[in-house]
Amino acid sequence: MEAQKVDMFIMSNGKYFESHHVNAIRNSLIAADDSKWPMLSVTQFNDPSTILIVSIFAGQLGIDRFMIGDTGLGVGKLLTCGGLGIWAIIDWFMIQSATREKNMEKIQRILG
Repeated sequence: MEAQKVDMFIMSNGKYFESHHVNAIRNSLIAADDSKWPMLSVTQFNDPSTILIVSIFAGQLGIDRFMIGDTGLGVGKLLTCGGLGIWAIIDWFMIQSATREKNMEKIQRILG
């Protein structure tokens, strides 16, 4: 892909990924062919800040885990009321990095 397109993508979507992954994403996008661009440009990434807010207010119900695609963990949190609150509190500190990792998995699936 063109470097200008890739840089624009990184500038607009960089907050959705871990900072140490951004350079690897850039290199992968530059090496990818242009046929991947339409799929990449319409992909919705989860905002880690939004997921954190959901986790704070509804984390005991597992909604935060359902939103990022961790259905099994979401069901576990739902059935245990967030691990009696302990799991929900731990997720307040871990959910943003988990969201960024899920976003990274999305982009890797697209680039295949």
